[in-house]
Amino acid sequence: MSTRQAIIRMTILLSLLAGLIACSPSNQPLPTPTAIPPTSTPEPANTFTPSPPTETPPPTPLTCLTQPGYVDEGLLETTKPPQAYFIYLPPCYDEKTDKRYPVLYLLHGQTYTADQWVRLGAANVLDNLILSGETQPFIIVFPDDRYWNLPPGAGFGQRLVEHLIPHIDSTYRTLPDRNHRAIGGMSRGAGWALRLGFTRWDLFSVIGLHSLAILQKDASQIDNWIADIPPSAHPSVFMDIGEDDQELVMATLVEAQFNENGLSHEWHLYSGAHTEEYWSAHVNEYIEWYAEQWNTR
Repeated sequence: MSTRQAIIRMTILLSLLAGLIACSPSNQPLPTPTAIPPTSTPEPANTFTPSPPTETPPPTPLTCLTQPGYVDEGLLETTKPPQAYFIYLPPCYDEKTDKRYPVLYLLHGQTYTADQWVRLGAANVLDNLILSGETQPFIIVFPDDRYWNLPPGAGFGQRLVEHLIPHIDSTYRTLPDRNHRAIGGMSRGAGWALRLGFTRWDLFSVIGLHSLAILQKDASQIDNWIADIPPSAHPSVFMDIGEDDQELVMATLVEAQFNENGLSHEWHLYSGAHTEEYWSAHVNEYIEWYAEQWNTR
């Protein structure tokens, strides 16, 4: 073999050896591939949906708003003689325990008893006015004056103002002041309403005189009674009488005294006499007038 051939073989052998070295694996660790997290579909954000407002159901109407009031009976045993009375309590009186009411005292006529006004329909008239919404509710007290022709009869007025009124105000839910207290009557009851309403003007702001039969000797006192009342405290006064009433002359004189003393009042002269038929025919007008006095305050 010539030297040239030996050099060529050697060159080829070295080339093959270099190729084998280049193809052998490296001793250096291969880099760890970075894990790519799988692509996820984002969940929608929670959206707050408010609940629909809860509607408060309307209050259940009280059944009593469609029911009439009632008349109860009472007896004040601390007086001599005991003072009996009837009392009208308006619709919902027992249910609306926080409500207080004006009070009307209605006095019956001579020879009659405390139920006279009830029989003539006063409570029924007021029921209708209240339930129809024409007036605010109020209480009516019907005191008994059955001893009119006996010695205790003279003390009726004192029993009423000193004992019965405080008893009513402490027992029932009244508005216990003169602006919410009225007094009225028919015949002899009107005579008492005149005397008590004017001499105790601190107790009453409303006076009703229906077929007035003035009490003995009171006619000569009316001028003085009116003079003693401060003008700002003059009561509201209603007078009516039938043109055939035997008390018409005296009632007319009293009405003239009101005019002479500048006392504002209503005066009504109707057909009729001094009878229950007359009073029954006008009881609606009476109760409506009393109701108006508080409706305008």
